[in-house]
Amino acid sequence: MTIPPGISDIHAAAARLSGLVVETPLIESPELNKRYGGRILFKPETLQRTGSFKIRGAYNKLSSLTEEERNRGVVAFSSGNHAQGVAASAAMFGVKAVIAMPVDAPALKVGNVRKMGAEVVPFDRYKDDRMTVVRPYIEKGMVLVPPFDDPAIIAGQGTIGLELMKQAKALGVSLDAVVVPCGGGGLSSGISVAVEDASPRTEVWAVEPEHFDDTRRSLAKASGFRTSPAIPRSAMRSSPPSPAPSPSRSIAGILPAPSPSRTRPLRRRCATPWPI
Repeated sequence: MTIPPGISDIHAAAARLSGLVVETPLIESPELNKRYGGRILFKPETLQRTGSFKIRGAYNKLSSLTEEERNRGVVAFSSGNHAQGVAASAAMFGVKAVIAMPVDAPALKVGNVRKMGAEVVPFDRYKDDRMTVVRPYIEKGMVLVPPFDDPAIIAGQGTIGLELMKQAKALGVSLDAVVVPCGGGGLSSGISVAVEDASPRTEVWAVEPEHFDDTRRSLAKASGFRTSPAIPRSAMRSSPPSPAPSPSRSIAGILPAPSPSRTRPLRRRCATPWPI
């Protein structure tokens, strides 16, 4: 089982990423605040390098490898966002990257991955097993860069939480809740650790689209489910927050790349899901 990172790992990731990724702003809309009777802040990772938060974890993962490991090249599987993050990171290190991508992946993202110098291996997401597709490259010595279930990936995504809490403090805001999109669980896991360290009273919510709530259903089916020691129990909520925040509540949300995750849920890494 993957051992989740601690706050020191996230700070180390932030140091590696400094000057290489965009510190995305914390923004708000007075109209939305007025409409919902509270203060709602957004952190738009859509403005991030490669268009999503994925480069944070990918670059941190490659940074954690030895020079000998990097020289063997890296391999990953993704329908687009992680693929672009890995391809960009590999290009920055000057190492070979092979990315397995579904044949129905967005053409723009496939093109971007190739432009960054990575080799794209197409596969059928409905018929092929992605691990089977990349296994020959792993057997040749290339290092797998997972999309979420990896301590370095989680720590890299957790740097968003560090920025978020620092920016909220600069605005004089004490956050009541942080709402994070959840696919595989790497993003919500890393942010949960960072937020818990900075503000134990702040709730962290993983959110999924209604009817596409893979994580919630996976958690519900997991008998004997236990929270990870790295994700404090105070961050694991059993009921959703009020849909309309009260005037005294401040809520921050993370805006990921504009495409849904198709990865399997990382069961023991993310906060209790809140369907939306």
